[in-house]
Amino acid sequence: MNPHAKLITSLSLLLGTTITISSNHWAMAWTGLEINTLAIIPLISKSHHPRAIEAAIKYFLVQAAASALVLFSSMTNAWYTGQWDLTQLVHPTSCLLLTAAIGMKLGLVPFHFWFPEVLQGSSLTTALLLSTVMKFPPITILFMTSHSLNPTLLTSMALASAALGGWMGLNQTQVRKILAFSSISHLGWMVIIIIYNPKLTLLTFYLYSLMTTTVFLTLNTIKAVKLSTMMTSWTKTPMLNATLMLTLLSLAGLPPLTGFLPKWLIIQELTKQEMTTTATIIAMLSLLGLFFYLRLAYYSTITLPPNSTNHMKQWHINKSTGTPIAVVTSLSILLLPLSPMILSVI
Repeated sequence: MNPHAKLITSLSLLLGTTITISSNHWAMAWTGLEINTLAIIPLISKSHHPRAIEAAIKYFLVQAAASALVLFSSMTNAWYTGQWDLTQLVHPTSCLLLTAAIGMKLGLVPFHFWFPEVLQGSSLTTALLLSTVMKFPPITILFMTSHSLNPTLLTSMALASAALGGWMGLNQTQVRKILAFSSISHLGWMVIIIIYNPKLTLLTFYLYSLMTTTVFLTLNTIKAVKLSTMMTSWTKTPMLNATLMLTLLSLAGLPPLTGFLPKWLIIQELTKQEMTTTATIIAMLSLLGLFFYLRLAYYSTITLPPNSTNHMKQWHINKSTGTPIAVVTSLSILLLPLSPMILSVI
């Protein structure tokens, strides 16, 4: 891709995200979302492969429909209340439309169909942007309007996302699709708590973004897009694969690692809200996700192909990619002991 085009799209992504997260007016929030959508499309379709073009078209159609719903929701609310402020969303129809629009933007069940397909058609770096940066503006809008939304609807969507994200990821062989269903599952955890403790949703999103960034950067370094290629990568970069295994287990939410912190806090908060049954169901559904993370970890470290490759092992990788990976991996694995400090900040 042309460096100037890459610079323009990167700056547009930054601009669109900044406009949305800093705006109080619905028109500005919508403008930011639109800039974001238009900026990411060249990055999705840059390889000119038919699958990439298909992914870009699917992404554009879904995001255009979601943006239209956001606009319709805000206009309906302004018509009835005379308010264009993001926090003043009070009309029931507007709240319902906005929930559907944000569900489409994020890829929540039942609006999740586009997300695995788009991720599969994108490169690993674009898939990373779609899984993290592109989720931030819609989550911010959800955060600012959470007090107006229907708790039953959000809880139902969250549980369905956690269930379907875990269930559909079980039989996948493409790593990007597995990570797409992982993202849907994690969105369920974020959305279930947003009405009761919105700051906890943001904390969960930040930690999820951190762990997903680590996984995508590592996969990009070892050039693994299928489970079969992950099996052969152990002989090339053993150290990187060992840290990838720990990051995947952290993403699954196993106790001594960073990923355990948000799940523990969410279950604790749901129990405080007397939603013990919901907390039990979502905790049980996370076991589905644990299965496919363990499968990925098993493929990346424990299985070895019959004929090992005959070349030198790389114990340290290129400095330009190695340093960021080292930093984000350390944070993805070792943040749990710092949880009292993190909780005092939020």
